[in-house]
Amino acid sequence: MLITGGGGQLGRALAEEFPEARALTRAEWDVALPAPPGLVESELVLHAAAWTDVDGAEDDPQSAAAVNVGGTGNVAELGAPLVYYSTDYVFDGRARTPYVESDGPNPLSVYGRTKLHGEAAAGERAWIVRSSWTFGATGHNFVRTMLRLGAERGEVAVVDDQRGCPTYVGHLAAATRELLERPFGIWHVAAAGECTWADFAEAVFEEAGLDCRVRRIATAELPRPAPRPSYSVLRSDKGAPQLPHWRDGLRECLGRLA
Repeated sequence: MLITGGGGQLGRALAEEFPEARALTRAEWDVALPAPPGLVESELVLHAAAWTDVDGAEDDPQSAAAVNVGGTGNVAELGAPLVYYSTDYVFDGRARTPYVESDGPNPLSVYGRTKLHGEAAAGERAWIVRSSWTFGATGHNFVRTMLRLGAERGEVAVVDDQRGCPTYVGHLAAATRELLERPFGIWHVAAAGECTWADFAEAVFEEAGLDCRVRRIATAELPRPAPRPSYSVLRSDKGAPQLPHWRDGLRECLGRLA
C-alpha cells in the first residue's frame, strides 16, 4: 500500500491510520512527474498528494493542473485501485440544501476545476472521496492559523457568509478504512454538523481558551483571487461512512496540538 503526499496533513493522518502503508513525501515522489523507478507494485494507493493553494491556483493554473490532474493520472498508471481525495469546491455553492453524490458539479475556481478533472483522471477503479474544510494538528490550515492569530491579536475578522463542514483529517483517515469496503465511485465524507468560518473561528478560540473576538464580515470585504462557494455542506445519499461532529474533531485536534 502506498500513500502519496505523506508529508501533508492528510497524508500524515493516513500514515497513522494505515501503518502498514509506505508514505511517500513530495521529495520521494513529486506526482507531477512519472513514478520513480523501482517503486514496488502496490495493491492500493491512498492519493493524498495535491495542489491545495486555492488562490495560488488562480495565478498558476498550469502548475495546479499538473499536480491535481496530471499527478492523479501518474498515480492511476500504477494500475492499482486508488483513493482520490477531492473537495467541496467542485460545487458552485448555489444550493441551500446539502450536496449529495448525485448532484452535478460546477466549480467556480481553477482549484475546483483541477480537482474535478482529477476525479476523472483517477479512472474507474477509484474511490472518489469528496470532503471539506480539512484541518489537522500539522500543516497549514484554518485551525492553526486562528490559534496563531488569536494569540497575537484581540480581534480577528472572519467571513460569515460561507457555510460548510470542517473535517478533521484524523476522522477522514479512519473513515477511509471503512470506505474500502464500499464499491468504487464518488463518496461524500465530511464532518457532521455545519457552520460558517466565523462560527468555526469562535469555536477555536473558545476551545483553546483564547481571549480573542471574531468580527464577522462578508466575503466581499476580504477579496481573494479565487471565488469560493457560499454553501458547500456535503452529505451522502449512498451510505458513506459517517464522521463525528466537526466540534469533536476540533477538540481532538487541539488535544493533539497540546
